[in-house]
Amino acid sequence: MRVRLPLLLAPCLAAAAFAAGGARAESALRLAYPEAFGSVPAATYDTSQTRVGAAHLVLEKLADEGVRIFAESGFDGGARNVATALLERSGDHRSLQPVLQESRTFRGDGSLRGTLSIDHRTRIATCGRSEGDALAIEHIELPASDRVANVALTLLFEPLMRGDEPSLAFQMFLCEGGARLMDFEAHVERRDRGQHGPGSLVEVRYRPDFGPVASFVAQHLIPRLSFWFDPTASTPWLAHRLPLYSKGPEVIVVRDGVPTGWLADAD
Repeated sequence: MRVRLPLLLAPCLAAAAFAAGGARAESALRLAYPEAFGSVPAATYDTSQTRVGAAHLVLEKLADEGVRIFAESGFDGGARNVATALLERSGDHRSLQPVLQESRTFRGDGSLRGTLSIDHRTRIATCGRSEGDALAIEHIELPASDRVANVALTLLFEPLMRGDEPSLAFQMFLCEGGARLMDFEAHVERRDRGQHGPGSLVEVRYRPDFGPVASFVAQHLIPRLSFWFDPTASTPWLAHRLPLYSKGPEVIVVRDGVPTGWLADAD
């Protein structure tokens, strides 16, 4: 379904949908509960490892023991991405599950490029694309027990980082080319113990899952998608590499104090 709404109304849509939902989240994802909370200062680099802008990640513990994620990255004075996620305790109270995931992308001139919202309670995922002074809206219904993890990858990949799982299957909600879900898989690409500073370094790579043959061919055509972690740290995330938005410039977001040379070994 595709509709056009004034830009001023667009920010209210997801909040209104969330406020109207009273049921528990339908997501089948179970995410690790963070060991530490707070703001993690970072910077955005291009693929030549030149710093292009500020960035940061915030993990906030809520009064009901839920967690809010806020992440921002991009070019100083230029294109950027802002993403948020609200997570709640799962039924067993030992892990988290997503309730609401959202992101907004902005062009180099600061104007809104597009929005993305995944509401696990209403089971509606929405794309918004700026068209002049209006936002073209398209949405799909999520399947029961979805595994969509757009904004929650940092926590999703912790079982891989710690060696508890050999691989993970999940979904991403994509807007470029039409609103749709796509299957993804993630695995540990390398594990270096004690070779990078006081801790260790684990690189997790992920990609669309088109099946064994097609995925092998596609890996040479799609952008490199990676997360780096230090399993010995209370906040394990070190960096990640991904397009700033669909078909946008690839960037590497790196935690302050982490030399980008640590990541170059995988290039």
